[in-house]
Amino acid sequence: MRDLYLPRIASVVGIRDETADVRTLRLECDDRQSLGHRPGQFMEVSVFGIGECPLCVSSAAGPGPAFEHTVRAVGTVTRALHSLKAGDKVGVRGPLGNSFPIEATKGMDVLFVGGGIGLPPLRSLIDTLLASRGDVGRFIILYGARTPSDLVYKDELKEWENRDDVEFQVTVDVAQEGWTGNVGVVTTLFRNIEVDASRTLAFTCGPPIMIRFVIQGLLEMGIAEERIISTLERQMKCGVGKCGHCAIGHTYVCTDGPVFTYKQMRQMGEE
Repeated sequence: MRDLYLPRIASVVGIRDETADVRTLRLECDDRQSLGHRPGQFMEVSVFGIGECPLCVSSAAGPGPAFEHTVRAVGTVTRALHSLKAGDKVGVRGPLGNSFPIEATKGMDVLFVGGGIGLPPLRSLIDTLLASRGDVGRFIILYGARTPSDLVYKDELKEWENRDDVEFQVTVDVAQEGWTGNVGVVTTLFRNIEVDASRTLAFTCGPPIMIRFVIQGLLEMGIAEERIISTLERQMKCGVGKCGHCAIGHTYVCTDGPVFTYKQMRQMGEE
């Protein structure tokens, strides 16, 4: 059995620019083995001679060897990742951490609320569930970004919008020329939907301040704390619970998470 903590070599097999500072890298391990990840898990990705950083897997779970990371250039390692070209090599460790509760979604309505670069972790689960669409009830996706230019996965957003079996809405904080959609933070979209709180699982990811107001809105809808699920990816470093950067009390985000229910987050003092 493969040791998930040992690094493997992966090659860049595809590059797609999402925004001015966000790029999706498609990788493939040189041993051609499937990554075997579950939605919500992350990888430790290293650029040789530069360093290593944790990145969520943004592609759906599947049997093939290829997988994707959507990366914003904000630091030394992520800027180095942005400089890679097709055929370049990186090191990868994982998949690591826990995952979104796929089994719990069966027969339930699902509501996704994403903000900006917070959509990539949700995308892995969205695409996985869409591959077996009949297993869940209503499928609602609400997505917001600062401006239209900051929306990621623009082609996929159009596909979700055009699907008859997906309820998709998008908003931006600040409109640009040609934008005819909703203007306002993502929680302004809540007024456009009604949910059956007793059968809805809500998943959210985005900036911490956004998550705080999203959770408040979800609670006001009557969705129970244990049915509101998010990720706490901040400050992760080593990925194996040794460096202590991501410790919240006795909880290590990298090994106990990064996926938590709001009930768990509240017990950790993360409200």
